[in-house]
Amino acid sequence: METKHNGDSDSTLRRIGILGGAFNPIHNGHLMIAKSAREQFALDRILFIPTGHSPRKHKQKITDSVHRCAMIAMAISDNDCFVLDEIEVHSPEISYTYRTIEKLKEKYISIELFFILGADSLFDFESWRNPELILKNCNILAAYRKHQLQEKFFHQISYLNKKYPDKIFPLDTPVLEISSQEIRQRVKEGRTIEHLVPESVAAYIEQNKLYLD
Repeated sequence: METKHNGDSDSTLRRIGILGGAFNPIHNGHLMIAKSAREQFALDRILFIPTGHSPRKHKQKITDSVHRCAMIAMAISDNDCFVLDEIEVHSPEISYTYRTIEKLKEKYISIELFFILGADSLFDFESWRNPELILKNCNILAAYRKHQLQEKFFHQISYLNKKYPDKIFPLDTPVLEISSQEIRQRVKEGRTIEHLVPESVAAYIEQNKLYLD
């Protein structure tokens, strides 16, 4: 299922970004990465894909997808180029990235895909299931912040691009020290999450009594 906004039609799309994750909850850091990717790589649309059955997090307690999807929809409602795609949460399969990318490539046949990941994930990328199939069907945008060890980061990009030529690109993002784990902890402790998430998301968390235990 894909929740569309009044943005470009599929016939006019040329470049689509893909931002996946638990989004438990979505926060302003996620939105800033998406905005940076769209600006720097002229993306026509960015799909926000919440994790279904993650191979890495299947043993961890995670908020029901109904709530996570609702918060994403609220957070991106004012941006026509941002779209909630529920391809993983409605699938009974384990959500391996390469499978999701293959399904999206079948849907968007002639469109260039860009998968957005964080700097930490870039170093783990080769341990993912079938990384070569991911790079067969899309490019990688690796988000980094200028305070990180840039030399190590760019060395990793160079190393991977030698194996998978011209498939991985650096994505410069602002310094926003926000994590979903921190937000959940702050809610549990009764501390404010103002400025960490959109107001609508903060209200939804409070109304639905999320992250209190």
